[in-house]
Amino acid sequence: MREQYRTTPLLEKDLAPAPMEQFARWFKDAVSAGIHEPNAMVVATATPDGRPSSRMVLLKAYDDRGFVFYTNYTSRKSDEIESNPSVSLLFPWHPLARQITITGTAVRTGRDETAAYFRTRPHGSQLGAWASDQSSPIASREELLQRYDELASRYPEDERVPVPPQWGGYRVTPRTVEFWQGHENRLHDRLRYVREGEGEGAGRGEGVGWRVERLCP
Repeated sequence: MREQYRTTPLLEKDLAPAPMEQFARWFKDAVSAGIHEPNAMVVATATPDGRPSSRMVLLKAYDDRGFVFYTNYTSRKSDEIESNPSVSLLFPWHPLARQITITGTAVRTGRDETAAYFRTRPHGSQLGAWASDQSSPIASREELLQRYDELASRYPEDERVPVPPQWGGYRVTPRTVEFWQGHENRLHDRLRYVREGEGEGAGRGEGVGWRVERLCP
C-alpha cells in the first residue's frame, strides 16, 4: 500500500511571513480542491500524567489569535484541556499530499463569542448540544433520542434555544505550526514555524515573531 507523491516542492522563499497567513493559503487550496470537510482536524489532548486521546473536531474559526473549535465542557477532551492545556491539531489533507500540524495552548473563548457562534448553528444542532452529556455513559440510543425529542417539544423551530452553560469554545494559540508536503521517495518537505516573542498583545497575535526551520522527513 504505497503511493508516490508527485507535487511541487515547498520552499522557504515561498512561505508567508506568518503561519496563519500560510494556513489561509493552504486552507483555500483544500476548499478549492473539493476536499470533504477540509475544516476537519484531529485534536489530541493528554492527561497531566501523559495519557493521550484524540478525536476529529471541526475548525470553526481562525485568525491571528489561533484556531477555534466548540465542544461540551464536560467532555473528555475538555477535562483533559482544563488540567493540561497543551494540545495538538492535525489537518490531514491526503488528496493534496499535505498535512498541517499545530502545537499550542487551548483556552476557553468568551461567552459572548460562544453565544454568537451558537446562534449560527442549525436548530437541531443547538438541541443536540443540550441533549448530549458528551463522553458520559448512556444506557441506550433510545434514551438519547428521548432527550432530544423532549427538547424539541420544549423548543420548537421558532423558539430561541438558550446557550447551554456547559458548552462553548476553545481557542488554540499556536507555539509551532508545521506544513508538510509529500514528495517522491519519501523525501517530503517539512517546514515548521516556531513562535518567538510574547509581547503584551501576544494573545491577539501581536508582538509575536516566527522563525522557520526545515525538518528532515
